[in-house]
Amino acid sequence: MNILKLDDLYFKPYIHKDEITRIVKKLAHQVKADMPKDEIPVFVGILNGCFLFAADFIREYKGNCEVSFVKLASYQGTTSTEKVKHLVGINEDLTGRTVIILEDIIDTGSTLQEIYNIFKDKNVKKLKVVSLFFKPDVYRKELPIDYIGKSIADKFIVGYGLDYNGLGRNYASIYQLSTKPKMKNIVLFGPPGAGKGTQATFLKDMYNLVHISTGDVFRFNIKNATELGLLAKEYMDQGDLVPDEVTINMLKAEVEKNADANGFIFDGFPRTQSQAEALDAFLADKGEQINGMIALEVPEDILVTRLLERGKTSGRTDDTDESKIRNRFNEYNTKTSILKNYFADQDKYYGINGVGSIKEITERIAEVFDAL
Repeated sequence: MNILKLDDLYFKPYIHKDEITRIVKKLAHQVKADMPKDEIPVFVGILNGCFLFAADFIREYKGNCEVSFVKLASYQGTTSTEKVKHLVGINEDLTGRTVIILEDIIDTGSTLQEIYNIFKDKNVKKLKVVSLFFKPDVYRKELPIDYIGKSIADKFIVGYGLDYNGLGRNYASIYQLSTKPKMKNIVLFGPPGAGKGTQATFLKDMYNLVHISTGDVFRFNIKNATELGLLAKEYMDQGDLVPDEVTINMLKAEVEKNADANGFIFDGFPRTQSQAEALDAFLADKGEQINGMIALEVPEDILVTRLLERGKTSGRTDDTDESKIRNRFNEYNTKTSILKNYFADQDKYYGINGVGSIKEITERIAEVFDAL
C-alpha cells in the first residue's frame, strides 16, 4: 500500500484489504446466524459506495437471499452534508419481508435517517442495518445499527467503494486523508562493482539527502553494542541470517534519527519483497513513500573485470576469485528480479546504464531523479 494522489489530495494507507475481507466475512456470518431458518432476506445496498462491500458480503452469505439497491447522494468533497440530494427507490413489494440495509459507512447518520424514512411505509417485517464502517464520534442520531464491522475515528477515507470527487472507489484497501509527501526517497540498487556507493555519495550531496547503507548501519549497531546490534550479532555468530524484522528496525531507527531530512537513499535495502513491503508500510504510515528504485545496469563480464582489478588492491578475498564473484551475481540477479518486478508494478523501477564515466552515470541518474 502506497500513498495515493486523488485529484488535489493525498491519502495514506489505513485499513488493508486483508482486514476488510475478514470484517466482511464476519459480518455475513453474524447476519446468517441471526436469520430464522428458511427465511429469505432482502439485502438492500446503498449506492454508489457499497457496491464492493455488497458484492463481497453477499458472496459470503451462505443462504438464499434477494438483492436490490437504492441510490442516495449525500457527499460533496470531504465533508458529509445534511441534505440528501438524490434518491432512486426500489419497486419490490416488501410487505412482511426482512430487509437488511448494507451501508459502506455511517458517520452523522443523515443517510441512515433517510433510509428509515424510505422504508417507514413499506410494511416490512423487520428492518436491520449492516455498516462496514462506523464513526461513533460524529454520529448524531438515535437510530439502531444492528451490525458494525469496524468503528473508526472521524477520518476522511477512500477506497473499497468510497471516493473523493468520484475517484478512489476501485482500490481494494482503505486510505485516509494525509498531507503531501515532503521527502524524496529512492532505493539505489546495482550489482557488485556497479559503483553504487560512489553514486550514492554524489546524490547525497547534490540533493541534500541522507544515505542509509545497510552495511554501515549493521557495523554501527554491532560496534556500539546497541540492543539491535547485539541481537543481530547473536544470529551472525550462530551462522544464521539476521531476521528481516531486526534489519528493518535498524533502518527505521536511522529514519527516525533524521526525521527532518529532505529524503533518503536506501543502499543495500530492501533485498527481498517482504523487506520492500515493510519499508513501504513504514514510510506510508508517515505520509511518505519510495519515489523510485534506481538500478545501475552493467554487463556481468565488465563487472567481473572491474572486481578482479579491484581485488588487486582492496584486500577483499571475494574480489579475487572469479567463481565467487559469479556466485555473488547469481544471488543479486535472483533477488533483483523479484524487486524489479515489485517496483515495476508500481511504475517505480528505473534502469540506468551504468557503463561510462562517473560523471556520465551521475548525470543519467540525476535526470531520472529530477523527474520523480
